[in-house]
Amino acid sequence: MKKITALIFIFLLILHSVSFADNTNTEINSEEMKLERGEVTDVVTDVKDSEINTGEYLDIQSQVVKVKVLTGKYKGEKFIIDNGLSGNMFYDIKVKKGDKVILGINEFKGHAPEVVITDFTRDTYIMYILIAFILLLLIVGRLKGIKSLITLLVTGAAIFKVLLPLILRGYSPIWVTVLTTTIVTIITFLIIGGFNIKSASAIIGTVSGVVIAGALAYIVGNAAKLTGLNSEEGMMLMHIPQKINFDFQGLLFAGIIIGTLGAVMDVSMSISSSMYEMRTLHPEVSPKELMKSGLNVGKDVMGTMSNTLILAYTGSSLPLLLLFMAYETSLVKVLNMNLIATEIVRAFVGSIGLIIAIPITTLATGLILKLSKK
Repeated sequence: MKKITALIFIFLLILHSVSFADNTNTEINSEEMKLERGEVTDVVTDVKDSEINTGEYLDIQSQVVKVKVLTGKYKGEKFIIDNGLSGNMFYDIKVKKGDKVILGINEFKGHAPEVVITDFTRDTYIMYILIAFILLLLIVGRLKGIKSLITLLVTGAAIFKVLLPLILRGYSPIWVTVLTTTIVTIITFLIIGGFNIKSASAIIGTVSGVVIAGALAYIVGNAAKLTGLNSEEGMMLMHIPQKINFDFQGLLFAGIIIGTLGAVMDVSMSISSSMYEMRTLHPEVSPKELMKSGLNVGKDVMGTMSNTLILAYTGSSLPLLLLFMAYETSLVKVLNMNLIATEIVRAFVGSIGLIIAIPITTLATGLILKLSKK
């Protein structure tokens, strides 16, 4: 009963500290225009795909559509607008009757507002899948599911209320990330596993693996002269209103640490938990046999987890890899590109951190169990 009370207290504390968005307020703020939700009530003039010019010189075609504003100052009002199409799937938003969309509304004194379609409404479906995830977590996991949900809230609060704001204020991304991930690791294991030996050894293994991965990323990244500017988002950070001089290499290494954390936590807890259970069932087992068993468990988990990290990074770069293959780009050129080198370093450094966490967790668990027996 005391554990449940403590969990409820922690959960309420998190809810109090995290500023959740008010779901009843559907207006989305923007500096350039007001964004409101809308619905396409009719397509007055449509454009067939074959009519859209996809050549070098784009001839913009337009859908003439009727939209109804669902939120904000113009709620209930209908507008007939031109929805421009260029033939570029990256930019075009071709709509049909019944589509829910995000409308951008520009107001001008003495003139009717200008209304444009900025995107489809997707957050509704994201909310559905989130609700399904939470329900399954609670139904299957029960008390463990509640604990898992609390740890997710802790992780989210740590990232959005501590890590990102501190980096945005100009603090070192690496130190902020190491500190945040350490705190998240400690809180997560204490909530999931409780105050016991397996949680302590899992914390030691996880923090060690993540810190070593971060240090290795720093060394290799500097030696390979990785800039951290391997994406449009990174370059856009150079022009934000806060005028912060970001350490882009530091941001790269911080991202590697965060990306490694989940897998390393999984491996460390699997090893420490299995060793703890074996010791509980067979108190007479020797520390040497116990550590040998822990290493065997770690080796089994290592193969799948390393694949998980590498496949995850490969999957995120799949279109780019297909481009290289389509144009038969030489392997030397591919491997020396900043973007590709960054992803390779990210994948293998994360895997090395995971591998190193296995013997550290095994040794820590074995020593702690040995001392506790004495």
